[in-house]
Amino acid sequence: MTGASWPVRTGPDAVAEQGRVCALAVRGVRDLQDVTAAHPELFDAAPFDPALLSSVATAIAFTAPWHTAAELRITTRTLLWVFAADWQVDYLARSADDVRQVVTDCLAVADGAAPPPGRHLARLLADLRDALAEVPAFARYRPIWREELARMLAAVSREWDWKNLPTDPSTGRRLPDLDRYLDNADNLACSFVNVTHWIATGDEKTLAQLTDLLDAGRGVQRVLRLVNDLATHGRDDEWGDLNALQLVTAPEQVHARLTELTSRSRGDLAALAERCPRQADYLHRQISFTGGFYQLSDFWGARDE
Repeated sequence: MTGASWPVRTGPDAVAEQGRVCALAVRGVRDLQDVTAAHPELFDAAPFDPALLSSVATAIAFTAPWHTAAELRITTRTLLWVFAADWQVDYLARSADDVRQVVTDCLAVADGAAPPPGRHLARLLADLRDALAEVPAFARYRPIWREELARMLAAVSREWDWKNLPTDPSTGRRLPDLDRYLDNADNLACSFVNVTHWIATGDEKTLAQLTDLLDAGRGVQRVLRLVNDLATHGRDDEWGDLNALQLVTAPEQVHARLTELTSRSRGDLAALAERCPRQADYLHRQISFTGGFYQLSDFWGARDE
């Protein structure tokens, strides 16, 4: 595995480690500033403020602190791309055709096409694809990367339909129930970021277990979906976003499901740690960091009025 070892320390040494991780995040922020400067049309909305860039870089630095800034560059840029994709679909798309165009453009880029003129989201994805192409493992694992991208795009499209299309006359429902909503947790795109990270940084032992890692990560993704929803339901109501709390009769149902999913995921990660401890720790850190982060803040900046 690339990157230095990561011993557990207490006292002043723990503070020094936290300082190093913060410095790693600062390096990530400066790189993301270069990305946004190169793609101004993609990041010109008010929610893409400096704090969002800092939050993105910090999330990656704290979940994989054993890496260098250079090793985390593709992962951090991919997470920023996810926020751009979310904005394009959730807030800029005005019709199902607009959403389908985003999906078509991005999957074509994943398959090797040049991004169409003016398709800024596809252009940034092409940059990521080309950077990954320099990693030897990408040639072998590109189909899995493409599949995770397709799953993410299908999930964000499905959520757009849930929010915007008329009620289904056969069921009398437009919104999903909580189970179906969680089945669509690929819209959070954690799995797509994870597969990008593992391809970009993983050694042969890690890559040999990629399927198991993705399975474990999908369980974590469901946990993060509910952590996010519980913390951001006020913003979601204001912005017209779908949230798990809208799908239940009482918030206790979401809290209970989160407790259940977290316990199950921690158990799965304990088993995974026996054969892949570094990546089990990476997934554990996603749960812990997200839980702590959302106690005080949100990724998005203020929306334009």
